[in-house]
Amino acid sequence: MKFLLVHNHYNQKGGEDAIFKQEAELLREAGHYVIEYRRSNDELKELGLQQKLKVPARLVWASDTVKELRSLIQKEDPDVAHFHNTFMMISPAAYYACHRAGVPVVQTLHNYRLLCPAATFYRDGHVCEDCLGKTPPWPGVLHACYRSSRTQTAAVAAMLTFHRWLRTWNKKVDLYVALTEFAKRKFVEGGLPEERIVVKPNFVHPDPGAQEKNDGYALFVGRLSPEKGLKTLFKAWGSLKGMPLKIAGDGPLMSQIKESAAEQKLNSIEILGNCSHEKVIALMKSARFLVFPSEWYEGFPVSIAEAFACGKPVIASKLGAMAELIEDGKTGLLFEPGNSEDLARKVMHAFENPDLCRRMGLNARAEYEAKYTAKINYMKLMEIYDKVLTSKFPSPLSSPHRGEGRSEGGKG
Repeated sequence: MKFLLVHNHYNQKGGEDAIFKQEAELLREAGHYVIEYRRSNDELKELGLQQKLKVPARLVWASDTVKELRSLIQKEDPDVAHFHNTFMMISPAAYYACHRAGVPVVQTLHNYRLLCPAATFYRDGHVCEDCLGKTPPWPGVLHACYRSSRTQTAAVAAMLTFHRWLRTWNKKVDLYVALTEFAKRKFVEGGLPEERIVVKPNFVHPDPGAQEKNDGYALFVGRLSPEKGLKTLFKAWGSLKGMPLKIAGDGPLMSQIKESAAEQKLNSIEILGNCSHEKVIALMKSARFLVFPSEWYEGFPVSIAEAFACGKPVIASKLGAMAELIEDGKTGLLFEPGNSEDLARKVMHAFENPDLCRRMGLNARAEYEAKYTAKINYMKLMEIYDKVLTSKFPSPLSSPHRGEGRSEGGKG
């Protein structure tokens, strides 16, 4: 089969970029023909002043993207177009190019951008759903939720409002892929048709292999930013005298957490900075457990699936995706979000009960094998593509060419 994968890279590389790359490789390894259409927000740096003034308009409708996609579709004639991100250079106008050509559209919902201008449901240190179901999403503009700018947030809000009024999200996308059941429920609350949302988690490939080695330290992996719960983590560790913690990651709070560790004399905390993926996996294999104190809903934290693949339990906030992915007492431990005392209790319990950690690690590995391998993910991907090609649900597409010659397996 022939697939068109569409993705807009952010300025800073993240999980969405990794999943886009992994799924493309997965399809190619299975013998499918993959065409990639990619743009990057780094392109904004090259724009002149006059062009930059037009950026808010292109958020709503990027005419150059539509033109390029129409040409690419005419040349390649793909069976399915699978979108990962359209923000900012591609824009939702890209769906219209596919719709006009009769190419069914799949959109993975990596974050909450369609419901929240900031894409996170997080504001001022807490979960915020003020914009959920609101058109226009004025609370986000009022609070300057995107990049702490009312002007830039207004531009995002205008894009969301315009395409809600056009019913783009309901009429121009055949099937949405949510990463968790929790996320699916939120998108349904926000107005997406439930029958067009399927759940497919991310995956870990290659399999790092389980490792029972335990050097007795806890591990944090992630971006060093406020929503990741670092304040709660440091407060908890202040009462966990001498318990080793390694922190792998970088971000805006790097200097602050270094100062905090020095001021509180938390000598048991080792701040490693940005690490390669290979280094992170090696750290996971030697850790006792992963600690994940995030205070926003998260999309699908790949580091949790990676810990499971390495046979390590996870201690995480009982919130959003984390509460769904981790079974308390079986594959990890859950604590009250933002509650440093509860986190400290769970960490202490894990350190004092190595047999429990080992059992949870074995269960975590079994969870990985059951849900998060490349093989299982490929099967789910093909089920999704089969669904849009054979119209096993009410389709928004009206093109008379849709489905002709496609249901028998495409072009091979």
